[in-house]
Amino acid sequence: MTTVALSGAWLFARYAYAPNLLGYCGPGDTGLLTHMMEETAPPLGELASVAGQFDGAYPYLELIAAATARHPLDQRVVEAYWTGNRLLHEVDLLLWGNSVDDRFRRRSAGDWDAVKRAILFGGLPTHAFHVFCVYPWVGLLQTGSVGPALDVIDRCRISWGVVARVSGGEAIVRSRRLRWVDEQLVRGTASHDRFRLPAGLDRLAAGDVVSLHWDTVCERLTPERTTALRRYHDWHLSLANGVLRT
Repeated sequence: MTTVALSGAWLFARYAYAPNLLGYCGPGDTGLLTHMMEETAPPLGELASVAGQFDGAYPYLELIAAATARHPLDQRVVEAYWTGNRLLHEVDLLLWGNSVDDRFRRRSAGDWDAVKRAILFGGLPTHAFHVFCVYPWVGLLQTGSVGPALDVIDRCRISWGVVARVSGGEAIVRSRRLRWVDEQLVRGTASHDRFRLPAGLDRLAAGDVVSLHWDTVCERLTPERTTALRRYHDWHLSLANGVLRT
């Protein structure tokens, strides 16, 4: 197994751990993801089998990998899906649109024409697209179900924040939650909130920038990765506020 593949499996597990722990997606045995984050990880085929049980995320990894001649668990492919990088721009538009249509249209409870418009207006195969443009939660905001829908969107998106302090298995992180203002999704004022801190991330220090998913810290981000995450997050948020409203 290559170092890149092992690192990619570790990275995938970091982001997939929280929703899997909550029972939202992936295998029933949450210990499999914990195993993927260990140095004595199983063979690549077994890692791919575990990741393949995430039927929301893994098709995106396969699409990006096929477009860039890489393995779905290549570190750059995994990074592209969860936080964004230049590989997203190498995916052919037609293949991208067909992939979304084939895999998600029948399961979509929202406006599929809006999803297609989001792709045509520049939506890319990243987690931010899936949260803001495929899930029906944004549309539900307009029906008046603001509380539940906003909570799911805010926790499911990959966000970021600055560590204030670490205490035991928790980190206090300063970040900006999403708000619903004048029928627009916006990032609110900064606040300090508690986030779960999985094993292996206990060396965080005050001032570190981290990524966040389902009330859990995923990883420490470099300045370059932080810029990329903000860029792709904000772009797909703008699509949700724009083309999905037409």
